[in-house]
Amino acid sequence: MANTYSRIYYHVVFAVRGRRNLISKQWQQELYKYITGIVTQKNHKLMQINGMPDHIHILIGSHPNCKLSDLVRDIKSNSTKWINEMGFVKGKFSWQTGFGAFTVGHPEVHIVINYIKNQEQHHLRRTFRKEYLDVLKKNDVDFNEDYIFK
Repeated sequence: MANTYSRIYYHVVFAVRGRRNLISKQWQQELYKYITGIVTQKNHKLMQINGMPDHIHILIGSHPNCKLSDLVRDIKSNSTKWINEMGFVKGKFSWQTGFGAFTVGHPEVHIVINYIKNQEQHHLRRTFRKEYLDVLKKNDVDFNEDYIFK
């Protein structure tokens, strides 16, 4: 083929170290804009971002040459540095090691966008732990619950 055509979507989830409630509503939107800039600079499209004080969800339209672990590493390391430089939290901010990433078919993109948009409503009914375990199970991911939130 003369050209490359693709539609690759990833639903990425990661948490604040220790799942501490450090992401404040006062600067949450600034963080999301900053992360959007990182994703865009890497030639990907941020479809939706939202979260809670202890974690975030991102839906990314990915370029086909993406190494997802490198992209998430860059998002986490650059946003950590930015949060600390801005002095948004007392002490040192950092993200928890690791992340969850799940592929999304094009027909389901709107469902995942709505799911991410409505994080506050979801968490009125269930914890992040329950939410994350449900996502792992729904995506048939093998995991050991003892190591999920360490």
